[in-house]
Amino acid sequence: MEHLHDPADESIELLRFSTAGSVDDGKSTLIGRLLYDTKTIFEDQLAAVEDVSRRRGDERTNLALLTDGLRAEREQGITIDVAYRYFATPRRKFIIADTPGHVQYTRNMVTGASTANLAIILVDARHGLVEQSRRHSYIASLLRIPHLVFAVNKMDLVDYREEQFRKIETEFRNFAARLDVHDITFIPMSALNGDNVVDRSERMPWWQGAPLLYHLETVHIASDRNLVDVRFPVQWVIRPQSDEHHDYRGYAGTMAGGVLKPGDDVVVLPSGMTSRVSRIDTFDGPVDAAFPPMSVIVHLEDDVDVSRGDMLCRPNNQPVVGQELDAMICWMSEKPLSVKNRYAIKHTTRNARAVVTELSYRLDVNTGHRVEGVASLGPNDIGRVKLKTTAPILHDAYRRNRATGSFILIDEATNNTVAAGMLITEG
Repeated sequence: MEHLHDPADESIELLRFSTAGSVDDGKSTLIGRLLYDTKTIFEDQLAAVEDVSRRRGDERTNLALLTDGLRAEREQGITIDVAYRYFATPRRKFIIADTPGHVQYTRNMVTGASTANLAIILVDARHGLVEQSRRHSYIASLLRIPHLVFAVNKMDLVDYREEQFRKIETEFRNFAARLDVHDITFIPMSALNGDNVVDRSERMPWWQGAPLLYHLETVHIASDRNLVDVRFPVQWVIRPQSDEHHDYRGYAGTMAGGVLKPGDDVVVLPSGMTSRVSRIDTFDGPVDAAFPPMSVIVHLEDDVDVSRGDMLCRPNNQPVVGQELDAMICWMSEKPLSVKNRYAIKHTTRNARAVVTELSYRLDVNTGHRVEGVASLGPNDIGRVKLKTTAPILHDAYRRNRATGSFILIDEATNNTVAAGMLITEG
């Protein structure tokens, strides 16, 4: 649960979801419809959109304009940019990462979806499973997004026919059987007309499922987090500022895994020193337990040496501490990746340098096949590499913990992020 420091809604969960689809699948209209029907847009925004729609001669308010304004500004530059939208209902708070649909934007999808609980993949009811849909589904499974929703949109253009929806559903289920995703939902909808987005559609009486918003409000996300392995990367060491606080020394950071409580024995990595948690503070005062993604200050009983980039965990449950990494990476730079290239690596709160020692294969994201014998990776390519780092990295496999299993590579000359990586093995 992520708290936004309003005591009134501290009990409300936050769901992060990303949207992906080909260029004209109706993503903007869908997001516009969610914002419009949940009354999240502001009066002045709505007035502007209605005005533009009228001037363009549209017979109804064009909800896509709510999101397209930002896209026009965004596509001037080729930055890794994702438009985030925030809205809330009495049941949940939501953050949407809207990622562009073009093939050359794989990197945007990886950026937007990397922290998502759920991904909505839009499919045009007329066209069914296209290459882009396969690509988006495959990337979602690679990123281990726990919940997938296939929104079969534009049902109004196929006369709301059940057999067209079922055909697409069967085709996708056959394809998805090869993916590592455990929760897949299909919803027939028309974002343009509002069918099955926020309210159930009377035009599809054959559909017994819930509309999209209800699914987003009720999908079970609490067990998506790893609450088994305690992982607390230290972001900041808080030292006493004056004599009266001379005993105040704490370690600030965000819980990346497990549940930590006062009285727990902990080990500090990579030094291996041990101590015990004396108390845990938050913005709102002390708590009796910390779990992801809470931001807390942990106090220890002993005055041990802890620095930024170190990690607290339980003595009998530790991450891998190593300098040789095996990972899948999504390459984001126009300048290709090749073996022997050197980069800065950022992993949780730890920074080091890394050299690429091996490029094993490139992944064909449309088929899931490996292309071996490649010499480099170009922009938006995904491939498997081996890295050697200048300092030990305290990590888990990405499939076990998305926070401690991911990293980014940075080109030190330009300071640009050139790759997002997912650690594969336990060693």
